[in-house]
Amino acid sequence: MLVFCVIVYMIATIAVGLWAATRVKDSKDFMVAGRSLPLYMNFACVFATWFGAETVLSVSATFAKDGLGAVSGDPFGASVCLCLVAFFFAKTFYRLELLTIGDYYHLRYGKFVEVITSLGIASSYLGWTSAQLSALGLVINVLFPEYLSLNESIVVGAAIVTVYTMFGGMWSVALTDVIQTVAIVVGLILVAALMGQRAGGFEVVLEHASREGKLNLFPHLTASAWFVAIGQFITMALGSIPQQDVFQRVTSARDEKTALIGTAGGGIFYFCFAFVPMFIAYSALIIDPSLVQSFASEDAREVQQILPKLVLKATPMWCQVLFFGALMSAILSTASGTLLAPASVLTENVLRVFLQRLKLTDRAMLLTLRSLLVLVAIVATTMSVKGNQTMYEMVEAGYSVTLVVAFVPLVFGIYWKRATTQGAVFSILFGVSIWLGFMFQFHEEESQEVWRTVPPQLYGLVASFIGMLVGSLMPNWIQHREVHHSEVLRGRSASSGH
Repeated sequence: MLVFCVIVYMIATIAVGLWAATRVKDSKDFMVAGRSLPLYMNFACVFATWFGAETVLSVSATFAKDGLGAVSGDPFGASVCLCLVAFFFAKTFYRLELLTIGDYYHLRYGKFVEVITSLGIASSYLGWTSAQLSALGLVINVLFPEYLSLNESIVVGAAIVTVYTMFGGMWSVALTDVIQTVAIVVGLILVAALMGQRAGGFEVVLEHASREGKLNLFPHLTASAWFVAIGQFITMALGSIPQQDVFQRVTSARDEKTALIGTAGGGIFYFCFAFVPMFIAYSALIIDPSLVQSFASEDAREVQQILPKLVLKATPMWCQVLFFGALMSAILSTASGTLLAPASVLTENVLRVFLQRLKLTDRAMLLTLRSLLVLVAIVATTMSVKGNQTMYEMVEAGYSVTLVVAFVPLVFGIYWKRATTQGAVFSILFGVSIWLGFMFQFHEEESQEVWRTVPPQLYGLVASFIGMLVGSLMPNWIQHREVHHSEVLRGRSASSGH
């Protein structure tokens, strides 16, 4: 019965995604849904895309193991990111009428910075996409252990999500996100109610968690624990801002007000609802204490199977259907967005720069966009099959890239008129070189040399900030004529044959 329901749900999701393809007439429809999403769809896109597999499986398991101090990045940093975008970036993004976040770097700093930042942004998605595909494979493997290995399940799951995203683009993401948001919210609330009751009640679960120190927001007072928590928070809160998926959700809204309210509302609701899977995971440990053994596994991914295994083992069929329906919804909604975002940036801001002289039609660019989406899926699937990191670790690693490459040029470009192309180049060079250099010196465990316990991306962020100031204030050797956003739009149209 459970397997049948999951198969039906997957088929229905693919059908909706393929139906969405009928709305795709050009690359603008594919990437930003024609800038026409109403508030409820914009809200659903923000929430469902960020509420992914790492939230349900990895963040919840990390909390169950180490408490709130170990999840400072998600949901705390992730929610702060969305609120910052809503109040400080949404208006700028929406008014420029650009298709990608990379277009902004072209507009403000020129083609070179556009290409470099776009490559950094696109590469940052590989970890996040790999996390979603790993989770999708994990679920399929749990449901079909006799027929598919974990790696084979990852490949099957990747093929499913790639198909409907490749045809429907942002329209398929938006339409399926509405359905999936309802499934996530209803399913997990009912599962939480049942699991809490099985564990002795809501108060019993909270009291147990408090007694074990899981509700302590701040880590133990050691230098390394503090720096790791701060690093995770800053990486998610700031490194997630210059991301194409966030940009797409802002610019897909039908008007500026919708973009602001939808992004802020989605972020706030995401923060509140992220505690539901944490509650479920901790209830699972109370119900079956033997699950703690998963924490000691050499394969870090093993801990992520706590919830799926217990739900299959100790809950009635209706609960299994709701849980796996909600989990599949969370995974599919996020995976589709993380496939579309890097493909959009690579096509618009890397390939188009080099193919501009070919005067490709918009239809040709749309074909290129879909082809790159498949390529991103292949690379991410390969990483999922060969890696053994948790989803939480994959996501944090991805956002470290954008933190040191793209965050400072974006913020200074919007809020500091004296920011120059030279400053952006120096920012990227300083940030990346210092970040990579300190990666070889970093020790996550406690060390007598405190500077070694500071996450390397924080050094990179400071260096990026210094690079922007130095490069912008010193004599300007790298010239760039700042262009109006209408020129960028005309350039896109001209290279598309319009």
